[in-house]
Amino acid sequence: MAEQTLNIPQILVFLVITSLLIRWLFSKPSGSSTRLPAGQSRGFGVNPAHVDQLSQMFPQLSQRDIMWDLQRNGGNVTATTERVLSGRALEVPPPSFQPLNLRPSNPTSRTATPSSRPAHTDLITRYNLASKINTPTSDESPSESNAPKKAWSQDKDERQKLLQRRREEMILAARRKMEEKDRAKSAATS
Repeated sequence: MAEQTLNIPQILVFLVITSLLIRWLFSKPSGSSTRLPAGQSRGFGVNPAHVDQLSQMFPQLSQRDIMWDLQRNGGNVTATTERVLSGRALEVPPPSFQPLNLRPSNPTSRTATPSSRPAHTDLITRYNLASKINTPTSDESPSESNAPKKAWSQDKDERQKLLQRRREEMILAARRKMEEKDRAKSAATS
């Protein structure tokens, strides 16, 4: 009878084939049959907040370039910032890279929605204090200063009224100070 022996080359071939088979099994993608568009990775999506943050810091960069760099470096904002600050330009993404959440890089187009409120509303119009502007404060001050200060109330409505009154007083006081500054400036220039 002939004895069957294993030699070293056979053992090495067996180990290499086994390791390749195990590697193939563990790197095999999950059973999802959906295909992503070219240029999209399976597990990583770029955080839009990071893209907005970088585009505000560096308005000369396009959002598409920022997204490509963030996708390539695993979403590391610090690495992208260092790359830009060191003077190295970001790589231009390939034409196949089409991010799904690409928003226009023009900041005015984001705020130009019809439902958004005007950008420059002053506090007087926002809180409807126009009627209280010309009211002299000397009438209100003595009566309030003589009255004892109330402690924090347990009633929610009373607290809300108190805070609203304080807010209105602060806004009107700030307006008076600005008017006095403007008067002082105009008096100093004339």
